[in-house]
Amino acid sequence: MTREGMERIVQLQQDKNYGSKARSRSTLYGVLLLLFSTLAWCQESDPRIVYLAGSGNPALDQHMTRLLEDSLGKDVALHPLAKGQTTTPDDAPIVTIGPSSFLRVRQANRRVPILAMLVERDFIEDYVTRNPGQISAVYYDVPLHLQARIGKAVLPQATKVAILASTETVGLYEPVVDKLPAMGLQPRVFIVDSRQDLIPTLVRALNYGDFLLAGPDDRIYNPSTIKHILLTTYRRNRIVIGPSQAYVKAGSLASGYAPFSIMAGTASRQLKHFFANGELPAPDYPDQYRVEINSQVARSLNIPLPGKEALEQELDRARAENQEVRQ
Repeated sequence: MTREGMERIVQLQQDKNYGSKARSRSTLYGVLLLLFSTLAWCQESDPRIVYLAGSGNPALDQHMTRLLEDSLGKDVALHPLAKGQTTTPDDAPIVTIGPSSFLRVRQANRRVPILAMLVERDFIEDYVTRNPGQISAVYYDVPLHLQARIGKAVLPQATKVAILASTETVGLYEPVVDKLPAMGLQPRVFIVDSRQDLIPTLVRALNYGDFLLAGPDDRIYNPSTIKHILLTTYRRNRIVIGPSQAYVKAGSLASGYAPFSIMAGTASRQLKHFFANGELPAPDYPDQYRVEINSQVARSLNIPLPGKEALEQELDRARAENQEVRQ
């Protein structure tokens, strides 16, 4: 064989070896790429975990759990806290249902992020102020200026609004007192100094106002007083607006409220903000409200009612106007 032939054979063998090594390297790179991609996919697909501390009412807790799971989707797993459990792995956030649930978790664990649901603004505000980013809430109560807007829609001729407050809760009504004149309503707050003064003070309030605006004030509106308040108001041909859906069933004419499904959607957005930014956003009200009406009370007092849809549209307009002012 000639020298040129031998060199050609050697070159071919080297090319063959090189190609084999190149293919081996290529295969290895492919395997590693697949492995890293699989690990990354697993990490991304592992759901983030949120814990839920229930209210103690099984039906309510189950209902809220289903709504939250639907709103959060598959990217977030919702786990109920075991009985007595107040800590979570890696300080995962806890959703609390109701004031008692919040207090139980907060008193036992000062580090864990908490999103409080079914709590009123007055209850949770101080905790949020002292712990921004760690404690947040979806407010349960409806802003009082929206409740007043319902009263104005039901009684377009109304010009005066009566409000009952105790000395401890009078500050609760200051924001709405400032907003009512823009609606053509002149508010007046009547202070109840003692339980014995409740009905006499209520009578003076009803002589002043075209309707009574009731707030989330347990010192005034509670199971032991609401019957007397509603009967006294009814006998004087006046109506109560607010403070909640439950009181409409008892005899208030109307009240705004946020459905649980809307509150769950707001909570879902706050939790997703937490996972994206490492802290909870500021508390907020739900972005939609509905109106509960007691048609029987309206008929008894000969009050023609707008439809629920019209009242809810009025609430939406009022909420949008308030957001524009805040911005």
